Amino acid sequence: MQAEAITLAGEKAGTIELDDAIFGLEPRADILHRVVRWQRAKAQQGTHSTLGRSEVSYSTKKIYRQKGTGGARHGSRKAPIFRKGGIYKGPVPRSHAHDLPKKVRKLGLRHALSAKARAGELVILEEARVAEARTRALAQQLDRLGWKRALVIDATVDETFARAARNIETLDVLPAIGANVYDILRRDTLVLTRAAVEALEARLK
Repeated sequence: MQAEAITLAGEKAGTIELDDAIFGLEPRADILHRVVRWQRAKAQQGTHSTLGRSEVSYSTKKIYRQKGTGGARHGSRKAPIFRKGGIYKGPVPRSHAHDLPKKVRKLGLRHALSAKARAGELVILEEARVAEARTRALAQQLDRLGWKRALVIDATVDETFARAARNIETLDVLPAIGANVYDILRRDTLVLTRAAVEALEARLK
């Protein structure tokens, strides 16, 4: 499939051939869901923690005598039924990450790119470069192009462009090696440079 390329000024910059095996698939929601779930689980900190019965700070002395009180038989204030006692089966620090085959991850990226292309939310940029790192100037260019919430992917991110973009809340910039399903889907517009297209096609073949 063919797509038109533009410059940051909004001018036409020729056409580019996109690989149908990467940008022309019928998007599958189940594949995208699996990959996004894998990404978010891996990013989860898992630092939640509670104190169990053996960890709370209390005396180990028996609360009261076993018989003759008319009450239930208790031996420790650390029991979960008491106020400030240990938590029963509470959360402990752990990793939430789970395995996902590399083939599925790669397939998910193909389907994410295809989903953006099919929805008309894919833009091919000649190059993501600016003369100077001025955030206001870049923000004005984005307004003219109509990019509200965009992700720009380049083969190697230009330092000047990255500095100009880093204070724009609605713009993310990633190198092609860092392209991932979650970041692609969470933005309304996906912007790929010519170099990024070549890098992604080489990575996903």
